Order: sequence, then C-alpha cells, then structure tokens
Amino acid sequence: MTGDRENQLEAAANLLLDARRTNTPIADLPEELRPTNLDEVYAVQDMIAAAYGEIGGWKIGAPNPEATPMYAPMPAQWVATSGSVIDGDRWYRGLEAEIAFLVGEDLPPRATPYSREEAVAAMASCHPVIEVLEPGLSDSTKADRNSTLADLQMHGGFIYGPAFDNWQSVDFNTEKVTLAVDGVIRVERTGSNTSGDLVKLLPWLANEGAARTGGLRKGQWITTGSWTGNTQASAGSAADVVFSTVGSVSLRFA
Repeated sequence: MTGDRENQLEAAANLLLDARRTNTPIADLPEELRPTNLDEVYAVQDMIAAAYGEIGGWKIGAPNPEATPMYAPMPAQWVATSGSVIDGDRWYRGLEAEIAFLVGEDLPPRATPYSREEAVAAMASCHPVIEVLEPGLSDSTKADRNSTLADLQMHGGFIYGPAFDNWQSVDFNTEKVTLAVDGVIRVERTGSNTSGDLVKLLPWLANEGAARTGGLRKGQWITTGSWTGNTQASAGSAADVVFSTVGSVSLRFA
C-alpha cells in the first residue's frame, strides 16, 4: 500500500469518526476514499477503533453458512452490562440480538491451527447480547458496501447479560429468541443466526483472524452475529432480548 493510499484511507476513517462523534451522518465516503478490497476495509476499521482506545473484543459473522466470515473490532469503552442506560447523543439506535462468548484464556498466534475443541475450551462463558448499531452513514443500505463494512460494520455498543455456563449443550438450531421494544415483541425467530453454525466462528477467528487481532486475549468478547436483523428504537425506548435457553439481556436509551 502506497503512502498516498494510506493517507486516503486515514481520511476515510476521519470522515466516519467525525460523523459518529458529531451525530451528523454522511451518505457515503467520497469515491476516491472508499476501500476497494477487504484489506483496506480492515485498515479503516482499525484506524477508527484506535481512536476509541482499547479493543474489548470482536464482532464476527457470516451472511450465510458458506460465506467467509467478516469481523470488526469493538471498543472496550462501548461494553456494558444488562440493564444499562445508553446515554449520549445518538441518532440511529439499531438493535440486534446476539450470542457472545467471553474469552477465558489467551489464544496467541501459532503455526498449528487451533481446533474447534481448543477454541471452545478457551471460552469462559456464553452470554445473551444486544449489539447496538450506531453508524456514521445515514443509510447503510444505500452506501457502498465497503464503506459500510469499514464503518466498524455499524457497531456502536455491546450490552451483555448473565453467563449461561452449560452452553455446550445448547442446540442453537432450535434456540428461540424474541426482541421487544417498550414491551412489544418486534422480532421472534428460531435458529436464525445467519452463519448456520455460530461455534465455527470461534476457531476461525483464532486462526484466520490472528494476523490482524494479534491473537485472542483473556477478557475479550466475541459476538457471533445477529439473530434478529436490525431493529430500530428511539430515544427513551427500553429493549429486551430473551433467548429460550441462554437467557435475557436489556437496555434503555436515554
């Protein structure tokens, strides 16, 4: 990557950061600043994440079981517990019900790939989660796809519920989930994680993602993609997610 291109990607990151910080979303990045491949997407993501400090974990998912997973860093300062009030100026307030894992031991990069069993054994616990979406783009469905991916894949917050310890026994294909806003169920689905087998994302991130992540670290979170699509709330709204086995998580927007 040339110095000129690095400067363009830095400019793209700064535009998205300004849009987020000032709550003045932009329609899209200027064409000459848009990432043209996945390496450039990830470079912009990392620049944005660096502006928020420590990385608290990674969001990862795939649009279908055959697709290559994609991932983005989650700033540690956006991680909060169930029942939290999400304050500050926000304009979008998107909600996704997810299942996440807390890393219980380091998985540093190594020559021999981690097996599924090793990656699972390294997880300390499983949790119900609400991912908050708060993009810098005014309509991510109309913006260039790489612009949307570079914008931390719309990530804007991570709210986790209590641990469910016996998660290895859960059949995620039959797990049910509801997402309610202000007491009204907006989405109700079964086995709806788009990656098909969400547990496969753990060894994938430990292995294929290691060059970028530097390895997974104890205390980081891995959230494994939406079960409910994107549901929008509003100022003052309360949101509740209930998984039939894994448990529940809630938040309120100020």
